[in-house]
Amino acid sequence: MNTSISTAYNYKVVRQFAIMTVVWGIVGMGLGVFLAAQLVWPELNFNLPWTSFGRLRPLHTNAVIFAFGGCALFASSFYSVQRTCQTQLFAPKIAAFCFWGWQLVILLAAISLPLGYTSSKEYAELEWPIDILITIVWVAYAIVFFGTIMQRKTKHIYVGNWFFGAFIITVAILHIVNNLELPVSFPKSDSVYAGATDAMGP
Repeated sequence: MNTSISTAYNYKVVRQFAIMTVVWGIVGMGLGVFLAAQLVWPELNFNLPWTSFGRLRPLHTNAVIFAFGGCALFASSFYSVQRTCQTQLFAPKIAAFCFWGWQLVILLAAISLPLGYTSSKEYAELEWPIDILITIVWVAYAIVFFGTIMQRKTKHIYVGNWFFGAFIITVAILHIVNNLELPVSFPKSDSVYAGATDAMGP
């Protein structure tokens, strides 16, 4: 690999996401251990609503899937797309926004879920203001990733980048469709699918 090319890579945002992958992994999995202990010793909820199993369980799943897993995917895709395209990340400032925006999403989830602000939808519990922020960050992510591919120095696109690109598009569709909701106040909302299963009943 040419030294001048390798030194041009943006490893800062990759390193940031990699570090937070470890941090959120410890937090999310540690929370899972605490919740498992609550099943044996229910008094570990300390009779507080925000430490109850029902409120912490969605925080655990979101921390492991979106905080830990999300940061790992950001880090690996930003690292791989640079190396396989032999070019620096497109729009470094937008890439930095992806990092800080995603950490803000995680922080807001860590605050809102224990307080009971939830859409009550499995793996789509976050309320509409956070959902909008997720959408903005994800669009920024797509711009950086696909922009990097567009400015690649290689003739072909490595197969790994096709998988990363497909994952970005698929998650975007899943997030938008699964989180369609009507705001009723700040920050509460109602899912557009509310009552859909009831309508099929007797």
